Amino acid sequence: MENSSSLVSLRNGKKNAVLEILQFTVLISFLLYFGRTLFIPLSFAMLISFILYPICKWIEQKGISRSVAISITILFISVLIGVIVSLLFNQLMAFLNEWQTLKIKLIETNIQLSIFLTERLGISSERQLELVNNSMVKIDAQVLPVLQSTAYSISETIFFLILILVFSSLILYYRKLLSNAIYQLFPTSKKATVHEVLLGTIHAYYSFMKGMILVYLIVGILNSIGLAIIGVPHPVLFGFIASILTFIPYVGIMIASLLPIAVSWVEFNSIWYPLGVVLVFTIVQFLEAYVIFPLAVGGRLKINTLAIMIMIVVGGIFWGAAGMILFIPFISILKLIADRTESLKTLSILLGS
Repeated sequence: MENSSSLVSLRNGKKNAVLEILQFTVLISFLLYFGRTLFIPLSFAMLISFILYPICKWIEQKGISRSVAISITILFISVLIGVIVSLLFNQLMAFLNEWQTLKIKLIETNIQLSIFLTERLGISSERQLELVNNSMVKIDAQVLPVLQSTAYSISETIFFLILILVFSSLILYYRKLLSNAIYQLFPTSKKATVHEVLLGTIHAYYSFMKGMILVYLIVGILNSIGLAIIGVPHPVLFGFIASILTFIPYVGIMIASLLPIAVSWVEFNSIWYPLGVVLVFTIVQFLEAYVIFPLAVGGRLKINTLAIMIMIVVGGIFWGAAGMILFIPFISILKLIADRTESLKTLSILLGS
């Protein structure tokens, strides 16, 4: 009788533990999804502040005040962001300079297409005009929402960039206060372990950034090789600009592809070359997202590729493109904690490489 009652108690205990884990998972998921407006810039700020911390500390050791040291490091990051934005702007302006020539090519292509439709498919000019007019009405109806969405995305990005730099400055300035607060959350006996995790977190973020630099280098080389194979002029220039601008999700690669598409179309007077550019960038982007990024970053963080792939998908569900980047260092921090916690050894094995 006692054995059966203890067995029931054990089962109830397991059920309660599973229920608590599910409740905790649901709560965290709820906070991450609905709090993304705060957590995305805050997470990027943590990433930047962890990377800048050794530089900031080195400057302070030279006798410079903390405020000035932080200002110098934040200025460095601001200049780097300015360079990326400048690349985007230059690409866009170069495309606009080619627009007149490109417009002539579009008119010529339209005429050739019209002749083809009339001679081969028997579609009259009147019917073609009717189809074009119907399409233009639909496009006009969608232009305003697209412009509004684009303007909102740009303003949101600018707001996030400013917020990230402000958060980074404050995290660096109040780093001792924040670390002391973390120490206070745990017993004194765990202080050494917490210190290990904090140092490991900084090291993990550094490894993550090294992996990211390697990813952009490989993507630039692959872009350049692909563009050279199809014969696009200046393949190395276009390939590495596209690689750098990949840092800006979706928009970056779209703007980076405009100039090589325009140049190849004007240079070779054929639609196949622009399609080849699109194909090259699409294949490289696919390889970058699902092969290069998991292997390059996961190998440095000592996390297996399966776990990296799962976190990329989960990050995309919760935070979109930003989550696909930010959830990778998060999982490395989780592994650091799991490695030093007896009850999380199974999780540590699952994440390990």
